[in-house]
Formats: sequence, C-alpha cells, structure tokens
Amino acid sequence: MAPPEPEVFDVVIFGASGFTGKYVIREALKFLSPDSPLRSLAVAGRSRDRVDAALRWAAAPGAPPEGVAILVADASDPASLAALASRARVVLSCAGPFRLHGHAVAAACAAAGADCLDISGEPEFMERVEADLHEPAAKSGSLIVSACGFDSVPAELGFLFHSRQWEPPSAPVTVEAYVSLQSTKRIVGNIGTYESAVLGVANAGQLQALRRSRPRRARPNIPGPPPPKGSLIEGQNPLGMWAMKLPSADTVVVKRTLSAVTEHPEGLPGAEETPEYTEHRKNFWSSVKPAHFGVKIASRSLMILVRFLITGLFIGLLANFSFGRSLLLKYPEFFSAGLFSRAGPTEEEVKSASFKMWFVGHGYSDAAQASERGSKLDKEVITKVSGPEVGYDTTPIILVQCALVVLSQRGNLPKGGVYTPGAVFGPTDLQQRLRENRISFDVHVTRSM
Repeated sequence: MAPPEPEVFDVVIFGASGFTGKYVIREALKFLSPDSPLRSLAVAGRSRDRVDAALRWAAAPGAPPEGVAILVADASDPASLAALASRARVVLSCAGPFRLHGHAVAAACAAAGADCLDISGEPEFMERVEADLHEPAAKSGSLIVSACGFDSVPAELGFLFHSRQWEPPSAPVTVEAYVSLQSTKRIVGNIGTYESAVLGVANAGQLQALRRSRPRRARPNIPGPPPPKGSLIEGQNPLGMWAMKLPSADTVVVKRTLSAVTEHPEGLPGAEETPEYTEHRKNFWSSVKPAHFGVKIASRSLMILVRFLITGLFIGLLANFSFGRSLLLKYPEFFSAGLFSRAGPTEEEVKSASFKMWFVGHGYSDAAQASERGSKLDKEVITKVSGPEVGYDTTPIILVQCALVVLSQRGNLPKGGVYTPGAVFGPTDLQQRLRENRISFDVHVTRSM
C-alpha cells in the first residue's frame, strides 16, 4: 500500500511534462531520500497523463519511486495554482515562455508564502515579477528567484568567482564572458529559449516602459572610464576565437546583482541566519569587486557565429509583426539555421554537448591608478566555468541544487522578496555543490599586460 501523500511537499515541479521539466524530474529523483533535504516530491502540469509519462521517462529504467505525487495545475487557472502553492515549500517553475506562464505561478507562491525558483531567461518577465511581487513576497515570506538555470547562474557565480581573484589593491574594470557551446554531434538549442527570444523582441517596448516607471537602480562604483562599445564581431581576443556580442539575460541579471550589492554592501541578511554565516556573508561580499560586464558568443568556427547572426536578424526583422511572429514560432528550425528545433535534441545529442564560459577581465594592478591621467589597464585575469549541455543537463543540475540550498539553509537566506540568484546564493555553498555535480570553476591565467 502506497504511503499517504504529505500535506506539504518539499518540492513541487511545475511544468513537469515540458522539454526541460522532465529532465528536472530526473535530476530531482537523484536526491529524493529520507536522508536528504528533499524528502518529498510532487510533479505538476496541465495533463495528468503527460506528467505521469514524464515521471516514468525520468525514472527509467526503473519504476517511479512510491510517494511521488502528480498534481494537476494550469497557469491559466489561478485556483489550481493557489492549491499547488499551498502544498509546496519550494516550487520549481519550468513552464515557459515565462512572460506567458510564469507570472501567475510566482504570484500564487507570493500569496501562499511558498518559495519559487524558475529557469527564466526573460528580462521583462523577471523585472515585472520584481516590480509586482517583491513587496507581497517579502510580507508573506516567499523567496522568489528567477534565472536559476544556465540563465543565469554560471554567469552570476562565474562573475563573483572571477571578481574575487582580484586581490587588493588590484581591481577589475571590465569583465567579458565568452560563451562557447561545443558538441561532438550537432548543437540543438532549447526551443523555449528561442520562443522567449522571439517574444522578448516583440515586447521590448514593454520592458523599456517598465524600466522608465521604476526608480533608477543604484550604480556600482567602478574605477576608470567606461569601456568603448567595440564591434559586433571580433576576431582577436585572448582566447583566439571568433566572438559576437550577445543580447543576453546574463548581462541584465549580473547588473541587477551588482546594483543590489551597491545598496546592501554586506549582502542580504538571512531570516534567521547563524552568527557564523553572518560573518561569512559579510566577508564574502567585501571581497567582490564590481566591473562593467557583457556577454559574447564565441567559437573557433566563424560559421557558428553566422548561424547565430542569421537567427538574430530574422527575429529582429519579423518578431514585431503578428504574421512574422507566427512564422518564427511555427518554423524555428528554418529561421534559426538549424540551431533550434521543436523536436529538441536526442539523448545522444544532449550527452555529447558541453559548454565553456570564459571570463576575461581587464583592470588595474593598483586601483589608485584609475585616478591618474593617461593610466592604462595593466592586469588581465581569465577564469572559466564549464559543464555539460546547457538546456537539458546543466539547467536541471543548477535548479535542483538551488532548491537543495533553500531546503537545507533557509534561515541563512532572506525571509522573502524577489531577488537575483547571485544576490541570494552567492555566499552559500552553491558553487561547491555545482562543482560536485559536473560544473567546474577554474582560474586560467592572471598576468600583467
């Protein structure tokens, strides 16, 4: 006889039958144990049959563990989301595009006092959730953190790791992240990422209007003048790769974290943090140095960049028109030159893929030089974050590890509110947990220029 369902589950995965959701289930099942912070699990979506099929796929070749419950909830049905959030300590929100499906989930969590982690890489969604739900979430004790996947934890923790390599009196001025996607077969992107990009361009005006309506964010104090904009495509860099500027959520999220730390130089205090963690948090943030940050896609093959450029041109030209959007969303493989497909990658393609994110920082060996006329940047630091395939392997790893941190260290985290992953998880042991789960952080070089 199966054990009775708990009234409240440690984790509920919403959007469990989607492309990424089923991989999140598979990753979560690895840590479901009476001896783990994750002792009870539910999976949820619109269709019980589809969620059940996803659960069986994730548990294969064995049967699903007893006690994993299936809940039915729909992003268009507030009552079902309220019922779901009332039974969750942490909701893992995996149903995108998030500007269509994510806000209602976050709002239900804010109302119920449940924590909510999502894998959105959509700036307009993330900033709107912050504007609409920060105060209700802070009041109810709901911690809402977006971008808890490849967007944007490698960029966030990678930047913080890089920044802390600049020991006083040195200081970075610019840090550029070069993202290199690699595969022994073919690279197939997450279709949700593609759809989010199309809708993001289509609604860019709404994001700008939202930002104009909000108070200006605090600007960090970065030594020296701002860097020049540079060219769209570069053929010369310290990595010896072709690179192209990438309009990325990572840039927006890292800047939001740096703004939060400018307002709270000692970081965000935990609801019931231990004295040891208080001291650790303050020491951690005192070692972080802000810098101008940007992201580029990098490859040794110029043709890979051409495919990304073609995708960007099609989206830029067509996304602002209803008919154009319908074409983009109906034929992603054609308009992305094969980079994205509704069928998604095969298991073999997922296993064959990996990423490297290089952080190339330039700055001063002595920050005091920044005030000297004619002074030039004289120090370079290069660090690297690397791991498995980004959408279906790295993202579930990160999301589940973020959930385990929340479950096991909740008192050390802010009581509630809407924050970036760097601001919440930066001082925690998340980086070490990722290292133990196939995502590495390394110092490549530190040298004078």
